[in-house]
Amino acid sequence: MLKKVAKKIAIITYTNAACDEIKNRLDFDNAFHISTIHSFSWELIKPYTNDIREYIRTSLKADIADLEGKQARAKNEISKTYIDRARKIESKTKRLVALDTINKFTYNPNGDNVGRDSLNHAEVISIAADFIQNRPLMQSILVQKYPVLLIDESQDTKKELMNAFFKVQEQKPDCFTLGMFGDTMQRIYTDGKPDLGEAIPDSWAKPVKTINYRCPKRVLRLINRIRSDADGQEQQPNKNEEGVVRLFIVDASQSVDKTQIETQAMKSMAESTGDSEWSSSSSAVKVLTLEHHMAAARGGFSAFFDPLYAVNKFKTGLLDGTLSGISFFARQVLPLVEAKSAGDEFTVTSVVRKYSPLLKKDSLKVSEQPLGIIRAAGEAAAELYSLWEEDADPSLREVLRIIRRTRLFQVPDALNPIAERLVQDEVVGDDSDDAELDPVIEAWEAALQCPFSRFKEYVKYISDESRFGTHQGIKGLQFPRVMVILDDEESRGFLFSYEKLFGAKPLSDTDRRNEAEGKETTIERTRRLFYVTCSRAEESLAIVAYTSNCKKLEQYALEQNWFANDEIVFIGKDLAND
Repeated sequence: MLKKVAKKIAIITYTNAACDEIKNRLDFDNAFHISTIHSFSWELIKPYTNDIREYIRTSLKADIADLEGKQARAKNEISKTYIDRARKIESKTKRLVALDTINKFTYNPNGDNVGRDSLNHAEVISIAADFIQNRPLMQSILVQKYPVLLIDESQDTKKELMNAFFKVQEQKPDCFTLGMFGDTMQRIYTDGKPDLGEAIPDSWAKPVKTINYRCPKRVLRLINRIRSDADGQEQQPNKNEEGVVRLFIVDASQSVDKTQIETQAMKSMAESTGDSEWSSSSSAVKVLTLEHHMAAARGGFSAFFDPLYAVNKFKTGLLDGTLSGISFFARQVLPLVEAKSAGDEFTVTSVVRKYSPLLKKDSLKVSEQPLGIIRAAGEAAAELYSLWEEDADPSLREVLRIIRRTRLFQVPDALNPIAERLVQDEVVGDDSDDAELDPVIEAWEAALQCPFSRFKEYVKYISDESRFGTHQGIKGLQFPRVMVILDDEESRGFLFSYEKLFGAKPLSDTDRRNEAEGKETTIERTRRLFYVTCSRAEESLAIVAYTSNCKKLEQYALEQNWFANDEIVFIGKDLAND
């Protein structure tokens, strides 16, 4: 029926891997249009160049006005922040002036977007949400092309887009059907719609998943109990295997060797399960830290990760690698360096040809000596790789300096103020008098001090090639053996608290106030994280809880019927005195 009238059922999801899985399950039926959220948004808006231009124009003018206001209030006109802000104003002003020369905007959902005609990931989502929400014509186009829209992982889909889709459903109920797949208990991104469950109209069908196909019986009983105080939903097992669960309680009031503690827990699990794969040297165990700082510390990339993670608007892009500065180093610099190291000049040439502005067709056409430009690009690549001579490990800052000076690659806007200072060797004043430091520049300034080798470890982490992971990185995945690390002190976060979840620490005044006002609390957020992580286990699950109050934590775990007496193990005291 839909095929005859050139319409399709649209399914949007979070990752390319999820798209491929859905396509396979649907046997590549062309009645379905399956894409990521970013790809879907771009396909909707890309024909409307003039509308995009005006949206960007308005946005740029607002940004410039805000920056100019901060400049006017600055006390030190030779500070680094003042100079960086001036460059941002200059960059945005140039983009504003160039808008009318752009005939067509470009966007790559899976790569870098650095040209003057390119849109970034955040812009595409914002523009799509605005057009769908506020323009009746766009709503009609959406409905005509896709009368049925299904959203996978809807609890983590950008709230702006979700609000826009809800509006279309409300205004066009007779010709548009919106369906959402997801579990509100597994909402993990801060930019998802927090009140999604409450926003669904009572008239909608609300099917509930009742069978769990992943977890053994014992793990399923645990996650059902964890969830019972949230929404009361309960699943039934599909597996006959019982499985093994253990809670290891560690006294964090004294100094302990956490690596040794976790090794001991793994040995204990090997004995309890009879599974020799539970060993400290085995990559068969997935170690899940419920805060990314912990994984960064264990994986050795804290120097890069921590400064950027402190900027709230960076968090999602940092975790999926889509920040322009990250993809710049990960998709352009890293492949070139690895190819150079392997003596693979063919790949080196391919990377330079693909990304270097020196070899763009327009540059070669207008050049009187195109062979000279090609030679210069090769020399720039060689100069960059010279930073690694004699087993050196350059910082990202050193790498950026060479690239900006040689123009080997185009530096993203976020890094451009820093790059300009590096190549000009500017001496700038103290920032102490400037009350409005730019947190974006400050964060990148710190992250760029990181050695390149440590950045590679971060890339492994976000690519799920590391032994360590977190709930963000592993949602939707499953592992035979899972170890969950709970450690409030090491996580250093304020959004989550496992001590509070387990009753080992009292609620704060803010927690009680949020609870009284019906707002989301620390315990609710932490419960979701704990639920998601524990539910990854296919066979056996170990939870290592570092706490300042062992007895209270044990008491709460027993009272809530999360664990039995023989499933709770105290470890660490003897090891701490070794």
